[in-house]
Amino acid sequence: MQKAPIALLLLSASLTACVNQPKPLYHWGSYQTQVYERFEQQSDPQAQIAALEESIQEARAIGADVPPGFHAHLGLLYAEVGKADQVRQQFETEKTLFPESATYMDFLMRNFAKK
Repeated sequence: MQKAPIALLLLSASLTACVNQPKPLYHWGSYQTQVYERFEQQSDPQAQIAALEESIQEARAIGADVPPGFHAHLGLLYAEVGKADQVRQQFETEKTLFPESATYMDFLMRNFAKK
């Protein structure tokens, strides 16, 4: 009598191990670490740009998207190092991928243009 419940328990445990995990909505890469380090001023902007560009390549390689705010953050880093063409490109990409960010991206672009 004890063997049946144990057998059912083992069978259900083995079946749940076979269930596919859902695919994450976004590829975060090192984005969260880079944002944290930026606010803690633990790394220079060039190193952060390189890490974020690498995360974009990783996301493309696996067919994933980067999260909201990713391109905006990258654009701010480009602004810090004086690459105006890249700033605008990243802000426009953020607006395209996440239309709800348009007002904020336009605000950032206006402020960047004033400098």
